[in-house]
Amino acid sequence: MKFVARTLSSNNVITEIVLEAEDDADAHLQLSRQSLKALSIRPLRKFGLSFGSPQQKFSVLLFSQELLALLKAGLSLIEALEGLVEKETRPETQRIVNNMLTALREGKKFSTALQLQASVFPALYVGLVQAAENTSNLPQTLERYIHYHQRIDQISSKVISASLYPVILLLVGGAVTGFLVGFVVPRFAVVYQGTGRSLPLLSQWLLYWGEFAEAHGSILLITAIILGAMSFFFLKSFIKSGKLFQLIQRIPSIGDRYRLYLLSRLYLTLGMLLQGGMPIVPALQTVQGVIPVDWQNRLVAVRFKIESGQTLSNALTEQALTTPITVRMLRVGEQTGQLGYMLHQAAEFYETDIARFIDRFMRTFEPALMAAIGIVVGLIVVLLYMPIFDLAGSLQ
Repeated sequence: MKFVARTLSSNNVITEIVLEAEDDADAHLQLSRQSLKALSIRPLRKFGLSFGSPQQKFSVLLFSQELLALLKAGLSLIEALEGLVEKETRPETQRIVNNMLTALREGKKFSTALQLQASVFPALYVGLVQAAENTSNLPQTLERYIHYHQRIDQISSKVISASLYPVILLLVGGAVTGFLVGFVVPRFAVVYQGTGRSLPLLSQWLLYWGEFAEAHGSILLITAIILGAMSFFFLKSFIKSGKLFQLIQRIPSIGDRYRLYLLSRLYLTLGMLLQGGMPIVPALQTVQGVIPVDWQNRLVAVRFKIESGQTLSNALTEQALTTPITVRMLRVGEQTGQLGYMLHQAAEFYETDIARFIDRFMRTFEPALMAAIGIVVGLIVVLLYMPIFDLAGSLQ
C-alpha cells in the first residue's frame, strides 16, 4: 500500500514523499530509518479522492473524550483502552485501539503507541501526550486538547454556517434563472414570432439565448456538469497548494482578518503546548503542522532565534508573526513566567474579533446577494414582458 508522508529532515526541511508500506507502523519505521520525522502520514488515494480513509472513520476528539471519562473514573490506561475496544463496533476503530494496546503491553510508552498510528493521530496530539508523560498528568492534557479542538472548530463552524445560506441562494437563483431561460423564454419566443412586430434589442438577445438553450439543452447540461467537476478539482488542488489562502490574504479587510485567524490558531496551539509542559523549541517544531506552508520557514527562523538566546516576542516580531497588542501581551507573559497563558489570551482576543467580523460581513453580504439575484431574475421578466407592454400601448 502506498502512503504520502509529510516529513521534517534533520536540517529542518519539510518535504512530502511517497513510500510503499504494509501499514502506518511500517511507514513510520521506514521514515525513522531515513532519519526523517513524520509530521503526517496518510494513504495515497487515486485521483485525489479519499473515500473511507481512517481520518474519516476515527475521531480523535471522540476518542479523547471517551478516554478522559474512563481515566477520570479511576481506570488505568490499559483498562480504559480495553473498555473502548469492547464497546466499539467499527472494525477500523477496533484495529487502531488494539494496535495501541499491543504497543503498551510490549512496554512502549503511550506516545510511542500513538506515533505508530501517525496517519490517525497528528504530531500535535503525540507531542502533548509526550509532555504529559513527563508530568504524569494525562487527564489534564486530554482536557486541554479537547478544549483546544473545540475552540479551533468554533470559528470554522461559524464560517461554514454563515456560508450555507449564500450557497443555497446561489443554487436556487441559478436554478430559477436556468428555468426561465431554458423553458419560459422559448415559449414567449413562439408567441412573439406570430405577432410580426419588431422587438427591443435586449429582448431579442434574451429570446435568442432562450431558443439556443432549448435547442442545445442536453449539450449545455453536460457541459455544465463537466465544468463543475473541473472547477471542483481545480479548487481542491488550489486549496492544497496554499495559493487560495495566499490570494485571500491579498483581499482588503478579509485578508487582514484571515491573517489574524492564522495568528490566533498559532498562539492557541503554541500556548496549549507550553501549558502542557513542552519546552519552547520542541513546541515550535510541533506547531508547524497547523500553519500555512508559506509561514513554516518563518517559524523555523523563530526557532533558530530562540535557540540563539532571543525572546519569543522579539523573534515572532522579526518574522511579522505578531501585532502590537500581542507583542505587549507576550512580553508580560515572559516577565511573569505565564507565556502559555498569555498566548491563550491573545488567541481568545482575536477569535472574538474574527467572530464579530464574520457576523457583520454576512449581515451585509446576504442582502446584497439576494438583491443581485433579484435583479437578474427581474431583468429577465421585464425583458420578456416589454414587447407585451409595447403591444398594449399600440392597441390603446
